[in-house]
Amino acid sequence: MAHHKIKQWCAYQERSQHETRQKLYDYGLFLEDVEDIIATLIAENFLNEERFALALTSGKFRIKRWGRIKIKLELKKHKVSDYLIQKALTTINDRDYEMVILKIIEKKQSLLKSGDAQKKYFELLSYLRSRGFETDLAIEQLNHLKSENNL
Repeated sequence: MAHHKIKQWCAYQERSQHETRQKLYDYGLFLEDVEDIIATLIAENFLNEERFALALTSGKFRIKRWGRIKIKLELKKHKVSDYLIQKALTTINDRDYEMVILKIIEKKQSLLKSGDAQKKYFELLSYLRSRGFETDLAIEQLNHLKSENNL
Protein backbone atom coordinates (compact mmCIF):
# COMPACT_ATOMS: atom_id res chain seq x y z
CA MET A 1 0.00 0.00 0.00
CA ALA A 2 2.63 2.55 1.09
CA HIS A 3 4.90 1.48 -1.76
CA HIS A 4 2.29 2.26 -4.42
CA LYS A 5 1.30 5.52 -2.73
CA ILE A 6 4.90 6.74 -2.43
CA LYS A 7 5.58 5.88 -6.09
CA GLN A 8 2.72 8.14 -7.14
CA TRP A 9 3.98 10.84 -4.80
CA CYS A 10 7.49 10.64 -6.33
CA ALA A 11 6.12 10.55 -9.88
CA TYR A 12 4.20 13.80 -9.30
CA GLN A 13 7.39 15.87 -8.87
CA GLU A 14 11.07 15.38 -8.12
CA ARG A 15 11.66 14.42 -4.50
CA SER A 16 14.77 14.13 -2.35
CA GLN A 17 15.63 10.96 -0.51
CA HIS A 18 15.35 12.89 2.75
CA GLU A 19 11.79 14.09 2.21
CA THR A 20 10.77 10.67 0.88
CA ARG A 21 12.15 9.00 4.02
CA GLN A 22 10.22 11.48 6.16
CA LYS A 23 7.03 10.75 4.25
CA LEU A 24 7.51 7.00 4.72
CA TYR A 25 8.10 7.45 8.45
CA ASP A 26 4.92 9.54 8.56
CA TYR A 27 3.11 6.50 7.14
CA GLY A 28 4.25 4.64 10.26
CA LEU A 29 6.86 2.43 8.60
CA PHE A 30 10.00 1.25 10.35
CA LEU A 31 13.63 1.79 9.35
CA GLU A 32 14.14 -1.51 7.50
CA ASP A 33 10.94 -1.13 5.47
CA VAL A 34 11.72 2.50 4.68
CA GLU A 35 15.23 1.68 3.44
CA ASP A 36 13.90 -1.21 1.30
CA ILE A 37 11.34 1.08 -0.34
CA ILE A 38 13.96 3.83 -0.87
CA ALA A 39 16.29 1.32 -2.55
CA THR A 40 13.46 0.15 -4.81
CA LEU A 41 12.50 3.71 -5.73
CA ILE A 42 16.11 4.47 -6.66
CA ALA A 43 16.42 1.25 -8.68
CA GLU A 44 13.18 2.03 -10.53
CA ASN A 45 14.35 5.64 -11.09
CA PHE A 46 11.50 7.23 -9.12
CA LEU A 47 14.15 8.83 -6.90
CA ASN A 48 17.28 10.45 -8.26
CA GLU A 49 19.15 12.89 -6.05
CA GLU A 50 20.99 14.57 -8.95
CA ARG A 51 17.77 15.07 -10.91
CA PHE A 52 16.15 16.50 -7.77
CA ALA A 53 19.03 18.95 -7.17
CA LEU A 54 18.97 20.15 -10.77
CA ALA A 55 15.17 20.56 -10.79
CA LEU A 56 15.10 22.44 -7.49
CA THR A 57 17.93 24.74 -8.57
CA SER A 58 16.34 25.49 -11.91
CA GLY A 59 12.89 26.14 -10.46
CA LYS A 60 14.00 28.30 -7.55
CA PHE A 61 16.19 30.40 -9.84
CA ARG A 62 13.89 30.75 -12.85
CA ILE A 63 10.55 30.96 -11.07
CA LYS A 64 11.24 32.24 -7.55
CA ARG A 65 14.30 34.33 -8.55
CA TRP A 66 16.37 33.03 -5.64
CA GLY A 67 20.11 33.58 -5.41
CA ARG A 68 22.71 30.83 -5.14
CA ILE A 69 23.07 31.14 -1.36
CA LYS A 70 19.37 30.58 -0.70
CA ILE A 71 19.23 27.71 -3.20
CA LYS A 72 22.26 26.11 -1.56
CA LEU A 73 20.61 26.33 1.87
CA GLU A 74 17.43 24.75 0.50
CA LEU A 75 19.42 21.86 -1.00
CA LYS A 76 21.26 21.38 2.31
CA LYS A 77 17.89 21.25 4.06
CA HIS A 78 17.08 18.29 1.82
CA LYS A 79 20.43 16.70 2.76
CA VAL A 80 21.77 16.79 -0.79
CA SER A 81 25.52 16.11 -1.02
CA ASP A 82 27.94 19.02 -1.41
CA TYR A 83 29.10 17.57 -4.74
CA LEU A 84 25.56 17.62 -6.17
CA ILE A 85 24.91 21.08 -4.74
CA GLN A 86 27.96 22.44 -6.55
CA LYS A 87 27.01 20.61 -9.74
CA ALA A 88 23.49 22.02 -9.64
CA LEU A 89 24.63 25.58 -8.90
CA THR A 90 27.00 25.56 -11.87
CA THR A 91 23.99 25.14 -14.16
CA ILE A 92 23.00 28.74 -13.40
CA ASN A 93 24.40 30.92 -16.18
CA ASP A 94 26.39 33.87 -14.79
CA ARG A 95 24.94 36.35 -17.29
CA ASP A 96 21.37 35.23 -16.50
CA TYR A 97 22.19 35.53 -12.80
CA GLU A 98 23.32 39.14 -13.20
CA MET A 99 20.27 39.95 -15.31
CA VAL A 100 17.99 38.59 -12.59
CA ILE A 101 19.74 40.76 -10.00
CA LEU A 102 19.24 43.84 -12.19
CA LYS A 103 15.55 43.02 -12.73
CA ILE A 104 15.03 42.54 -8.99
CA ILE A 105 16.74 45.87 -8.27
CA GLU A 106 14.63 47.63 -10.88
CA LYS A 107 11.39 46.19 -9.54
CA LYS A 108 12.21 46.78 -5.87
CA GLN A 109 13.54 50.28 -6.57
CA SER A 110 10.18 51.35 -7.95
CA LEU A 111 8.53 50.24 -4.69
CA LEU A 112 10.90 52.12 -2.36
CA LYS A 113 9.55 55.37 -1.03
CA SER A 114 12.75 56.77 0.50
CA GLY A 115 14.23 59.77 -1.28
CA ASP A 116 17.61 59.33 0.43
CA ALA A 117 19.96 57.61 -2.06
CA GLN A 118 22.11 56.01 0.64
CA LYS A 119 19.11 54.59 2.48
CA LYS A 120 17.72 53.24 -0.82
CA TYR A 121 21.09 51.64 -1.61
CA PHE A 122 21.23 49.78 1.71
CA GLU A 123 17.58 48.73 1.50
CA LEU A 124 18.23 47.26 -1.95
CA LEU A 125 21.40 45.54 -0.73
CA SER A 126 19.55 44.06 2.23
CA TYR A 127 16.73 42.88 -0.03
CA LEU A 128 19.13 41.20 -2.46
CA ARG A 129 20.89 39.44 0.42
CA SER A 130 17.54 38.23 1.76
CA ARG A 131 16.84 36.72 -1.68
CA GLY A 132 20.09 34.75 -1.42
CA PHE A 133 22.39 36.79 -3.63
CA GLU A 134 26.05 37.16 -2.73
CA THR A 135 26.86 40.45 -1.01
CA ASP A 136 29.84 41.28 -3.22
CA LEU A 137 27.90 40.66 -6.42
CA ALA A 138 24.94 42.69 -5.14
CA ILE A 139 27.26 45.58 -4.23
CA GLU A 140 28.90 45.37 -7.65
CA GLN A 141 25.54 45.60 -9.44
CA LEU A 142 24.29 48.41 -7.19
CA ASN A 143 27.51 50.41 -7.68
CA HIS A 144 27.26 49.89 -11.43
CA LEU A 145 23.72 51.31 -11.43
CA LYS A 146 24.80 54.12 -9.09
CA SER A 147 27.60 55.13 -11.47
CA GLU A 148 25.09 55.30 -14.33
CA ASN A 149 22.80 57.47 -12.13
CA ASN A 150 20.06 54.83 -12.28
CA LEU A 151 20.00 54.50 -8.51
